[in-house]
Amino acid sequence: MEISVIIPAKNEAGSVGDVVQGILSCLGDVEVIVVNDGSSDMTADVAASAGARVISHPYSKGNGSAIKTGARAAAGDVLVFMDGDGQHSASEIPRFLEALGNGADMVVGARSEGSQASLGRGLANKFYNWLSSWMSGTKIKDLTSGFRAVKAKKFRQFLYLLPNGFSYPTTSTMAFLRAGYSVEFIPIDAAKRLGKSHIKPVKDGIRFLLIIFKIGTLYSPLKLFVPIAFALFLVGISYYGYTFSTQGRFTNMSALLLSTSLIIFLVGLVSEQITALMYRETDQEKD
Repeated sequence: MEISVIIPAKNEAGSVGDVVQGILSCLGDVEVIVVNDGSSDMTADVAASAGARVISHPYSKGNGSAIKTGARAAAGDVLVFMDGDGQHSASEIPRFLEALGNGADMVVGARSEGSQASLGRGLANKFYNWLSSWMSGTKIKDLTSGFRAVKAKKFRQFLYLLPNGFSYPTTSTMAFLRAGYSVEFIPIDAAKRLGKSHIKPVKDGIRFLLIIFKIGTLYSPLKLFVPIAFALFLVGISYYGYTFSTQGRFTNMSALLLSTSLIIFLVGLVSEQITALMYRETDQEKD
């Protein structure tokens, strides 16, 4: 397999050189692409000196945008994505490649509990893993890990779905599962990152909440919308029963709850059809 290792990097001058050297030392003569996402430090120069091919964005476009740039430019038929902050070890990559050789289409490095950056992020990731597992019917051990290997041709089918921000792992995992591709999770230990994290708690906390809805719309919207609609319907019917028995009338609140439940159900139904059309177009492109 021809292998391309893609590293999105923003202000990672203190660690990206060691990451690149570790990859070349472990894998030998492979293509290493560092996508310099508008760094204000020496990230590009350090990566190039270490032996990487550097592609620079003129300004910061986001982690997902860097991933897409690297995927478009890579020559390999296998793409390996890893962070430039020193969290991921290149020594794990041969295990990923072995799993791909045994039939997997995507291999994800599933972080152990002790590898989570903080308690809050660890709890959030547990919730995402549970929700995505329920939505897909597949046990997902780490939805948001950025250390993964994929078959290039299949990954490029979903580039138009990937956001420019930090949630590309979520999107790509759910897209592969929705398309019927094989996703395998391999346990890894992630080291503590070097340098300052680019995650902003408030802004990215809101963004992660939106990921929950993105998980649903990417896989099966009805699975997300129907329980919400049903819950509102039950509340509306219960409130109507209460007001009818005590006041003998049908209130505006009951009408609002019942009509809202119907609207949410219809939104889910339309979203389900749009999702089906989206993946049908992907299948036609693949053929």
